[in-house]
Amino acid sequence: MPDASKSAALSIVIPTYNERDRLADLVEAIFEGYAAEGLDAELVIVDDNSPDGTGALADELARRYRITVIHRAGKLGLGTAVVEGFHAASAPIVGVIDADLSHPPRALPRMLAAMQQAQAEMVIGSRYIPGGGTENWGLGRLFMSRAACLAARGLTPVADATSGFFLIRKDLADGVRISAGGFKICLELLVRGRPGTVVEVPYVFTGRTAGESKMNLREALGYLSQLRDLWRFKRSHPPFGQRYLRLTVDQLQRGPLARS
Repeated sequence: MPDASKSAALSIVIPTYNERDRLADLVEAIFEGYAAEGLDAELVIVDDNSPDGTGALADELARRYRITVIHRAGKLGLGTAVVEGFHAASAPIVGVIDADLSHPPRALPRMLAAMQQAQAEMVIGSRYIPGGGTENWGLGRLFMSRAACLAARGLTPVADATSGFFLIRKDLADGVRISAGGFKICLELLVRGRPGTVVEVPYVFTGRTAGESKMNLREALGYLSQLRDLWRFKRSHPPFGQRYLRLTVDQLQRGPLARS
């Protein structure tokens, strides 16, 4: 059994629904990355009663790795799954990664290092800054994603505010009442959590080759409602100073923030 007696430095939440095909590979890659950097970290898997047996596989993996598994009664939504995972996390820094290997698991320790060096409250993996990008996406989905990010630019300077790959201080996340039931929780935290320093780092998103995409018309319409609510929130609160940094691929890999 994994030793969970020591506090973790990082807790990563993986929301799952029918992700049995990729989950074991992802978990192995994440813990290999933790070990390579000497990082004492954990995972929190939140499964929405997947009919393909993802929850049972998560329980099996938890016997070999430092993993907490949360089983939910049904498909209750990605946003609420992330919130439940944050609440169950033991580390002061929490984050989110997709279960289908669309996000690079080996980037997690580098993102944590960038966060620490910049003394930031939030680090966001970005597809839409130099060095970032997407693979295996059709033009339609790419257009929708870019349009969603552009629509959020009045709320935040972050180029990829709809990213599903990010780290944030747990106390900020716990203090935010997330209203979004969809998958734009990063934007919710950027606006409602009011992080003082935000770092955006590049990565290449790899489109799904197994499982089901989480993008659909219902989520797109929900996003418009979410933007409306976030604008109301922003207008009802006084402005605050926010420090925004954008890293290059070389900076992310070499960690020059301590020298800048």
